[in-house]
Amino acid sequence: MTTSPAPCPDASQLLRWAGARIDPADAALLLAHALRRSQAWLYAHATDPVEAAAAAEFEGFVARRAAGEPVAYLTGHRGFWTLDLAVTPDTLIPRPETELLVEQALLRIPPGGSARVADLGTGSGAIALAVASERPRARVVATDVSRQALAAAAANADTHGLGNVEFRHGDWWSPLAGERFDLVASNPPYIADADPHLRQGDLRFEPRGALAAGRDGLDAIGAIVGGAPAHLAPGGWLLFEHGHAQGEAVRALLLRAGFVAIATERDLEGRERVTGGRLPGPVETD
Repeated sequence: MTTSPAPCPDASQLLRWAGARIDPADAALLLAHALRRSQAWLYAHATDPVEAAAAAEFEGFVARRAAGEPVAYLTGHRGFWTLDLAVTPDTLIPRPETELLVEQALLRIPPGGSARVADLGTGSGAIALAVASERPRARVVATDVSRQALAAAAANADTHGLGNVEFRHGDWWSPLAGERFDLVASNPPYIADADPHLRQGDLRFEPRGALAAGRDGLDAIGAIVGGAPAHLAPGGWLLFEHGHAQGEAVRALLLRAGFVAIATERDLEGRERVTGGRLPGPVETD
């Protein structure tokens, strides 16, 4: 096989053809999507002939993936936490490392508690919906400056039947004037504007406003930390994701803003990934 698969190919032939052009794991995801089947079905029926329309759709997916387009945008879905989320080019693609932020948030929200939670820059809704699904008595407000992203997030909430999330349009704290929360979480943009990675791989296709934030990548985090004391209840928590080399800088921002109990958690690869702090105030005791 060279430029196209054999006539009337079966699934295994299509995967061999595609595996020479893109990552085999990506090929399997895309073929399953083109066939409207699961990957388990795909391998159980590896020698079944593939209809011409599905094969042509798959070839198109392979060409687009070979050009760098993210698999999540090709399939329109990405798994995050326990949820299958619809994603679009208007939303950042949820990534496994962001689940650490969800884990840290859940540690600070009692399972039966009725906490007020905010997710700033929600994108596809990944953080807000993961928290809402695990803490059904919590009231979650999710904000984003992109109306298109908010529409995608709201659709994801409807798909999963999560009625304890409210979506608001606006930049960072602006939709939350006069309100205070027990916990605020965010996965803001934190890549420096001139970082060459923005011109490589999947990042080329994702919304730049959800990725880059100023000369040192700290503009958005600075705005979030600076506004947090006016929007947290006494004893409330602020948690956010950041770049692996930004831990020291973001801890300093939190300290200057008056936070206590400041700590950074590392991801599975040992990189500093999530930092948080608590606003001084009364703390619940056991």
